[in-house]
Amino acid sequence: MSTKVQLTDGTIEVSALGTTLIHEHVLVGMPGWNLDLKAPKFVRSEAMARAVDRIQELHGYGCHSMIDPCPMDIGRDAEFIAEVAQRSGINIVCATGVYNETEGMPYTFRTMPDEDILELYVKEITEGIGDTGVKAGVIKIATHGAPTEYERKMISVATQASLITGVPIISHTKIASHGHDQIDIVESRDGYADSMVVGHSGDRDDHEYQASLARRGAFVGLDRFGLDFLLPDEARMRNLMQLVEAGLRSHVVISQDYLVCLLGRFGNQLEHIAPNWAITHIFKSVIPRLKEMGLTDDDLETILVSNPRRLFANAAAHKNGGSHACGHSTCGS
Repeated sequence: MSTKVQLTDGTIEVSALGTTLIHEHVLVGMPGWNLDLKAPKFVRSEAMARAVDRIQELHGYGCHSMIDPCPMDIGRDAEFIAEVAQRSGINIVCATGVYNETEGMPYTFRTMPDEDILELYVKEITEGIGDTGVKAGVIKIATHGAPTEYERKMISVATQASLITGVPIISHTKIASHGHDQIDIVESRDGYADSMVVGHSGDRDDHEYQASLARRGAFVGLDRFGLDFLLPDEARMRNLMQLVEAGLRSHVVISQDYLVCLLGRFGNQLEHIAPNWAITHIFKSVIPRLKEMGLTDDDLETILVSNPRRLFANAAAHKNGGSHACGHSTCGS
């Protein structure tokens, strides 16, 4: 049975994803940004021009697809993302789901019954986001530390939605922490670690933590290359090489978590905050250095092409109670 991946403008076979960045953002606006008098005004045409220019540059490096796991409560704009995809020529997958309790907008979902939130998630995946017609192809979950009651609720709903629709889960963690808690909640709701990316797992120089996530079957998101103020790239690359050398390359996915357009007062300061951070940083700087460190073309093919395909294929295989070919959720293959 073929596996389809939902893009902003239709579906493609999973085999057509090509080189894929697992965690990038076209447009983000933290709650309340528009109430800040010092924040630059959002001019859609200017933001669109910037986004199309940056994503076209990325496409020029041979990147075919990217996942934008921006949740619905921090400025997600499905129509904006869809237009960028159409004008830049790259495949973009957008998300349903919410951010963590500390930095998101939890009031409404805290008070809604689980079944109503589940209905919303499934609707955004199967019918479209609002009345845009743009469908989500992944589900976002997030924790800010140890999962709160609210975050546990939202991860549980996300797991149910993943099983109903067959789409994967992409997570946010705070400085590479509590990824195991996220997996525990997913598995407690009969979900599967092999259908999720534990995001931002490279923000600490901690090979054992990263390897332990991979050994549970999850995809390890080494997805913030260029954010040197959190952890220098040399440490991030060393951690990636250690995972490959440990035989765990089939659980590694990479990205930059780059914010092409950030709404708010810090939006025009990104180049000063993180001068090496860019949507093309992996291709310009990281891959050449990884090759110097011994990473092979076959390793890169696995990490950038095969692993994103497997993420989507695994989630599709678990739809409506299906099981992975290995027969259990903690497959280490």
